[in-house]
Amino acid sequence: MAPSITIPVHHVTKAPKRLSGDSFIQPHIRKIPTNQPVLPLEVFSSRLGKKPEEIIKLDANESPYGPPPEVFEALQDLKHPNIYPDPECRQLRTALAKDSGLGANHIIVGSGADELIEMIFRCVLVPGDRILDCPPTFPVYAHQAAVSGALLVKVPRKKSDYSLDVQLIEKMVDKERPKCVFLASPNNPEGSIVNDEVLLKILDMHVLVILDEAYIEFSGMESRMKWVEKYENLIVLRTFSKFAGLAGLRVGYGAFPLSIIEHFWKVKLTYNVSITAQAAACAALQNPAYLEKVKVALVQERERLFTLLKGVPFLKPSPSYANHFLCEVAPEMDAEKLKDDLESMGVFLFCLEFDFGSAFATRPSEWTAS
Repeated sequence: MAPSITIPVHHVTKAPKRLSGDSFIQPHIRKIPTNQPVLPLEVFSSRLGKKPEEIIKLDANESPYGPPPEVFEALQDLKHPNIYPDPECRQLRTALAKDSGLGANHIIVGSGADELIEMIFRCVLVPGDRILDCPPTFPVYAHQAAVSGALLVKVPRKKSDYSLDVQLIEKMVDKERPKCVFLASPNNPEGSIVNDEVLLKILDMHVLVILDEAYIEFSGMESRMKWVEKYENLIVLRTFSKFAGLAGLRVGYGAFPLSIIEHFWKVKLTYNVSITAQAAACAALQNPAYLEKVKVALVQERERLFTLLKGVPFLKPSPSYANHFLCEVAPEMDAEKLKDDLESMGVFLFCLEFDFGSAFATRPSEWTAS
């Protein structure tokens, strides 16, 4: 007879209560509002019952012209999709070095500039660190701050012309001691620029400056990429999404000082840029004449449209150095209804609401979507 044991009743316990799935998620992540990205063209087409070519999509500042023909040729001739891409993007970084005049050893390529922004947060910040943000601006900076558990120091732009309030930035840098400041030039959403004088003043504030030049090609200004050779507290971000028409392939790149770039290589995902994206970006750079033609056409259309928008009584467009405008809608008009009415006609815009309050710092739990 097999041996047996007796378990006293008082030793029998109930099974532990099953944990809910979100109990495994970090508390500060649970408090972040769900990100609301713009919708793809196919969704708009299905929603309206219109063909994609009948839709005017202006809500993400994409190029309406698309990339140079060399891009399509390169994608058709693509070989070895079964092999992982070059993790260092050597061919593309060499082409970018030739295009910019900056050594390839200063350049890292990412899956869009968004990935490089995320890399900066991973490499530079720990929960509780501060970043300085100048709204209204690209909302990804604030979103990544929330994801990273960073404190967000907000210094609103001047209401008159959306320029940076340098004195207030300096005051908040001294008071809050942020590790870095994010500046877009031209800025998204309204297209203002950061001139050399302002940038130099901020570089003197002993803070890491991330200069986002996603729209620099439309500004008439030279990129500050080569400045990283002199300033060890400057990172410059660029992208192929806007001027080269490659938004769907996700190719961005950054210029870093040599003193810090080695650490960014440590956190970069190994195969972050696909072979299709690398091939397309290299091919786009082979036709600078096409890229210049598209840029000129967009700038000319920007000036034409700005004149027309100024004639609309309920709109106040801001002068822009980018490929987009910010239009202030008169109080008597319902901006959301205006957006919905245009969407019903197949014209898609981005609508946002913000105020020009005083500078302040927020903790992740207090963060709200822009």
